[in-house]
Amino acid sequence: MATTTATLPAQSALSRPPADKYRGAVVEDLQLPPAFALPADEAISRAIEMAYERDFSHIPVLDQKRKLLGYIDVAVLKSKWEAGDANPDDKVEKYMTKFKRTASTPYTIISPSTPLAELEDFLKHNIFAIVTDWDRKFVLGVVTSHDLERFVSRRGF
Repeated sequence: MATTTATLPAQSALSRPPADKYRGAVVEDLQLPPAFALPADEAISRAIEMAYERDFSHIPVLDQKRKLLGYIDVAVLKSKWEAGDANPDDKVEKYMTKFKRTASTPYTIISPSTPLAELEDFLKHNIFAIVTDWDRKFVLGVVTSHDLERFVSRRGF
């Protein structure tokens, strides 16, 4: 008696349920490069130089007490500089996007122990996430959906 087998199309890694895709992994498992943040009073010329040395697209901006204020979108800043709309000596704070901290927009903590499935949900509505400690005293890293994709492909899912 002959048997037939049906071949199902391979499921893409990004369409699998989170439990299958990440297998319980957390942000720490992404092995992100060390954090890099700028003081608000840093010159944009230095910010662009440092971003390209590290291949970062977004850089957190801190105040003098190391409180997270916002971020710089490096591509936007570079295009303003090239168009002559930004002076190399201008301060980073002039071009940063400030974080909205209100009761209606709660701050989502992304820490090293945040499950990757939760991070993926966060990144559906945000370009990147800033990884901090639970007390939000230290910026530990910046993570994007590209980092998640690399993780999944490294794992061979």
